[in-house]
Amino acid sequence: MLQKSTLKFLSKLKQNNERNWFTANKKTFDKEYKTAKKFFTSVGENLGTIDSIEHIQIFRIYRDLRFSKDKAPYKNYFSVGFTRTKPILRGGYYLHIEPEGSFVGGGFWEPNPVDLNRIRKEFEMDVTEIRTIVSDKIFKNFFGELKGEELKTAPKGFDKNHINIDLIRKKQYLVIRNFSDNEVLAPNFQDEVLATFKAMRPFFDYMSEVLNTNLNGESIYK
Repeated sequence: MLQKSTLKFLSKLKQNNERNWFTANKKTFDKEYKTAKKFFTSVGENLGTIDSIEHIQIFRIYRDLRFSKDKAPYKNYFSVGFTRTKPILRGGYYLHIEPEGSFVGGGFWEPNPVDLNRIRKEFEMDVTEIRTIVSDKIFKNFFGELKGEELKTAPKGFDKNHINIDLIRKKQYLVIRNFSDNEVLAPNFQDEVLATFKAMRPFFDYMSEVLNTNLNGESIYK
C-alpha cells in the first residue's frame, strides 16, 4: 500500500519546491520514494502476469529544466511507466501519484510520424472497431472517452470535412482514470490499478494490430 505520509511529503514539496528545502528533507524523500518504488515494482510484477512488459521506468523526481519556463527543480509527484514488448505489442501504461491529482493512464503519448500517419489512415478508411471499443460499457465506466491533444483542423493530406475527423486530427490517443487521495490510500488500490490496465487491453490490442499491418491488413513483418 501507499502511505498517507507519501502524499503529505509531496504536498509539502509542492509548497517548498526549492533546493534548500529538499536538501533539508532528503531523508524523508528517500523514505517516501522507497515506499513508492516498492509499490510500483509490485504493480509491475503483477502487470507482468497479464501482459508482456518490456521495460519498467520509475521516473526521477528531478525535473528537466533545459527547455522549461518553470524552473521549479522537482516534480511534486511520483510516477512510473510500463512499456509493452515491441514491436508486436504497442501502447504503454502509466501510473501517477500526486496529492489530489493521481491517475492511471495509457496509450500513445507521442507516436512517431510514421505510426501517427498509419493510425490516421486507418481511421480515414474504417473506424468500426475503434468506435465499438470506445463505446463499450467497460471502457466508458473506466475512462469515459478517448483523450489526447488534437489539431484544430485536419492534418496535411486529410479532408477537414471527413466524417471521422474527430479521430483523425488527434495527435495523441490516450485513456485516463483519475483517483482521489482516499482511493490511492485504500487497501485495494493496486487491484484497481491493475483492473484499469486490464480495461485498456482491447484498445491496445486493436492499435497494435493497426500498427503491425498495412492498409490491406497484411503484416509488415516478414
